[in-house]
Amino acid sequence: VQLQASGGGLVQTGDSLRVPCLHSTHDFSRGTMGWFRQAPGKEREFVAADGRGTYYADSVKGRFTISRDNAKKTLYLQMNSLRPEDTAVYYCAADDRTFRTRYQFTHASSYYYWGQGTQVTVSS
Repeated sequence: VQLQASGGGLVQTGDSLRVPCLHSTHDFSRGTMGWFRQAPGKEREFVAADGRGTYYADSVKGRFTISRDNAKKTLYLQMNSLRPEDTAVYYCAADDRTFRTRYQFTHASSYYYWGQGTQVTVSS
């Protein structure tokens, strides 16, 4: 199973960016998918997840939107009003299970499959 995140880059404060994660080798339409990020010197943190419900970290709520196109086997993260503190490597994650608790959705240890990450840098 491969998860391929792409679309990262260098943007300015206030810009928008959409990063896709292709999972062409596996169908996660009945499972849970999410985005995490890791900034230099920091631990990996939850960003957003989609499954039986949609969840967002407080730091991105109202600015980021997670969505997926099951026909294209692609997960998306639309990021608007980007800030320098959003600078990180963004990872997509997935699991065949339908998560039921917020804890499951928001903790990296819940997800079995991971992509390689894409760098997003927001300049001030």
